[in-house]
Amino acid sequence: MINPKAVRCFSVVLVLCALLQITSASLGDRLPEFHECVEVCKAENCVPGKNQLPIRLRLVFWTCPQECDYTCQHVITDEREARDPPMMEPVVQFHGKWPFYRFLGMQEPFSVLFSLFNFLAHRHGMERLRAEIPAQYSLRPYYMGFGYFGLASWIFSMIFHTRDFSITEKLDYFGAGASVMYGLYYTPIRVFRLDRSTPTNQSVLRVWTITCILLYVAHVTYLTAWSWDYTYNMAANVAAGIVQNLLWSWFSIRQYRKLQKTWAAWPGLIVAWIILAMSLELFDFPPWGRMVDAHSLWHLGTVGPTIWWYRYVMKRSWSRSMLTQSSFLVRDAKEDMSSQRLKA
Repeated sequence: MINPKAVRCFSVVLVLCALLQITSASLGDRLPEFHECVEVCKAENCVPGKNQLPIRLRLVFWTCPQECDYTCQHVITDEREARDPPMMEPVVQFHGKWPFYRFLGMQEPFSVLFSLFNFLAHRHGMERLRAEIPAQYSLRPYYMGFGYFGLASWIFSMIFHTRDFSITEKLDYFGAGASVMYGLYYTPIRVFRLDRSTPTNQSVLRVWTITCILLYVAHVTYLTAWSWDYTYNMAANVAAGIVQNLLWSWFSIRQYRKLQKTWAAWPGLIVAWIILAMSLELFDFPPWGRMVDAHSLWHLGTVGPTIWWYRYVMKRSWSRSMLTQSSFLVRDAKEDMSSQRLKA
């Protein structure tokens, strides 16, 4: 079971780690014309007595200098795109990001929207789990844990893509990392049924739990106290993802061969979908209409697998008809006995 005190402590540590500052630079914000534009804008507008920013911008913490920075990004981008003949790379990044048109103060509105879709997919899946899986079922807490980590990671994603600050970036990265690590933690528990209350399973589960916690703490500590390394962070998350994807693919093949049911192969198909969606991150390109980029499409690409995953959990648990708690547990026991006979 998930300890509420542990969750609160984890949240506090996450926020404190996110308070450390980082800086980034790109070609766009090194351009002399960009610097000149920003300085002129601030000199003309960021002085006492000038009109304040609209309330919709102030609500998400935009300031006058940041408004000048945003405006000049698009001024410079417009000028570069309008040059004749066109430059080979007319659109450049500023502060590590493409120039996006904002909406209601949100810096990357489509990334926010698609993150919201993922959040809603998790919330709907968790509602079904609560309603249809009995509390006594030993895997239920792990299913719910998967949902809680998913909700947290997509909340942080929405916050970060709304306003890019040091703290919101770190919360996004650490939240995503925690979700990936929980996936790595949960996968062996489900595949090898470590949730069952046998002495051996309980010993292995304790060791595995401590190992995953220490790995995540070491990961966050390295990024905050040693080096904010984007390459390392990506490599760590990819490595954790590969391990769990391989386990799910193996589990899917084994279950399909045993049951000869199409739904038994769903985990492997979900993994394949996620891998294809992740490949979008490799094809970074200037945003279409300065709104939709590869990263936002990656967020969109994970909505389907999330919905599909919860359907698999419910399909695996029982048929579409509502069962009583006792029949649910009996069915699970029968499946285990059948699996043991096949192994024998």
